[in-house]
Amino acid sequence: MKIRLENVVKSFDNFRAVKDVSLDIESGELVALLGPSGSGKTTILRMVAGLEFVDGGHIHFGEQNATDIPVRDRGVGFVFQHYALFPHMTVADNIAFGMKVSKTRRERGEIESRVNELLRLVRLEGLGGRFPAQISGGQRQRVALARALAVDPKVLLLDEPFGALDANVRRDLRRWLREIHSELGITTLFVTHDQEEALDLADRVVILKDGQIVQEGTPQQVCREPQSSFVMKFLGDVNVIGAQVRDGRAYAGDTSVEAPGLPDGGAELFARPGDLDWSAHGPGIPATTTRILDRPGSRRVLASIEGREALEFDIAPERAIAAGEAGFVTIRRAKVFPA
Repeated sequence: MKIRLENVVKSFDNFRAVKDVSLDIESGELVALLGPSGSGKTTILRMVAGLEFVDGGHIHFGEQNATDIPVRDRGVGFVFQHYALFPHMTVADNIAFGMKVSKTRRERGEIESRVNELLRLVRLEGLGGRFPAQISGGQRQRVALARALAVDPKVLLLDEPFGALDANVRRDLRRWLREIHSELGITTLFVTHDQEEALDLADRVVILKDGQIVQEGTPQQVCREPQSSFVMKFLGDVNVIGAQVRDGRAYAGDTSVEAPGLPDGGAELFARPGDLDWSAHGPGIPATTTRILDRPGSRRVLASIEGREALEFDIAPERAIAAGEAGFVTIRRAKVFPA
């Protein structure tokens, strides 16, 4: 089921939360809405679900204008951050609930068969008789997904689905959800503020700021070709280095990088920790190491320029370096944006 948003607008108490957003989500695609708090991502998800009605624009499901269709008639499955399971019902009854109250009547045997099928799908065989309090948080989120899938939705919507779980469980569930999506092929839209989660899971990432889309593309496109300093900063650790642009190159210290299309004058170099390196003799940006942070697979170096602790970069774990060394930071690659 393809979803199309056309110039969608939503306001709350004279505050415009979503500003003329247009977006196409192809049938079977898994799209992440990514952005900081207040960027409008959850509001967009709720409008697609029918939990909020738009103040302007249109939402289409395939060829159907779904803008004013009530939530129960949209054919969506919704998974919330905090599970929203019924604590007095067993796992099996939670999964079966949507089928029992659906307009489409199902026989008891058909419901039981579907519940067992979904328990296998979400790898919870044998736990149907337990109550939510008797299973882990990760297992409860699997139950929430099974309940959403039980009604055979055309569209699956997930609102920060792993936000209440610890890091290791989140990583495991991300891989599992991607496998489920590949198997079922349901058009899926999910909201997250976790950059790693969006990049690991999505076919396409839509980055929002202040109610507007600032960039969209595959994980590779948004990571390798950020179109603004906001996207560069939002997607992970980044160093910002002052520079001067002259004749299509940005200069910092004794080093420079290409800056096509930028006018001469002040600019900023944006470089990830993996984009920088250290040299004892230069050329590069004169710096002094201030701290060494050892990690299982790498060493992170903090260095200062002109007395300010300003840069972080990663080196191989076996490489010898100590705090207080003077040398030069070299740039492997960087993005340049106007200051």
